[in-house]
Amino acid sequence: MMTSGLLYVDKPAGLTSHDVVGVVRRAARTRRVGHAGTLDPFATGLLVLAINSATRLLPYVVGEPKVYEAVIRFGFETNTDDSAGVPVRDAPPPDASVLAHPNLAPLRLAMETLTGSLAQIPPAFSAKHVNGERAYKMARRGETVELPPVNINVFSWEWIASTADTLTVRIACGGGTYIRALARDLGRALGSAAHCDSLRRMASGPAHVDDAVTLDQLSPDSITQHRVLLRSALPALGSITHEPLTEAGFTALRFGRRVPAVAPGSRAALLWEGQIVAIAERAEGNCWQPRVVMFPGEQHE
Repeated sequence: MMTSGLLYVDKPAGLTSHDVVGVVRRAARTRRVGHAGTLDPFATGLLVLAINSATRLLPYVVGEPKVYEAVIRFGFETNTDDSAGVPVRDAPPPDASVLAHPNLAPLRLAMETLTGSLAQIPPAFSAKHVNGERAYKMARRGETVELPPVNINVFSWEWIASTADTLTVRIACGGGTYIRALARDLGRALGSAAHCDSLRRMASGPAHVDDAVTLDQLSPDSITQHRVLLRSALPALGSITHEPLTEAGFTALRFGRRVPAVAPGSRAALLWEGQIVAIAERAEGNCWQPRVVMFPGEQHE
């Protein structure tokens, strides 16, 4: 039974990503738990976690596009750009007809201006560093935080629903994008003020929240007792080459030698009995040079 792999968790609101890591550590009886991207405490949805030796695969896990469903509330901005903050600027919401018809020029053009490669100013209450300190710590002390813009990619906006002062959208984006800041900037683009009222991550690369477990399912020892099963990391590695090893290739790997390459590609997951035993890069002489090695004993009981 697999004791190393990935776990998809549906995070509830009010908990930090680190809180969830703590629950998973107790369920798996190991300190070796990492995640492929945090969620704000007010947000819900998908967290991709790696357990035991699978933590070494996190740099290779495909995490884009990230897909979120967000409710954007118009009428005021907050100091955190979300519903957890306090109002800092008021403005009338756009006309309800503007929000109800995504193909009309105002909303369509506003979304278009916030699509593609953008320079986004992160929220003051964020984990960005300013002179070696987290920005949110400075903001909590009431200090003025001026963060430089960062380059992000927003792939698409999809209208889902609207009310007189809210807009529900699905946003696909790259890593490092603050949906809270997109909500703020959409409000400004529409001549209003807005913040992110609720946020749910639906997907991260090939991982989807529909395949996630809840914290109620993660009682202590639920993973070690196999009531909750881990996933192979292989599907999460995207289009990477899969190279099943021969006995000779596996022996070479165990002795730290290069492995003959049969399959094409610049990077490969080397497999033994269907399990990932290494991530390797193509080297001179048509060989695989292992970069991360995990032997079967690290992955199974």
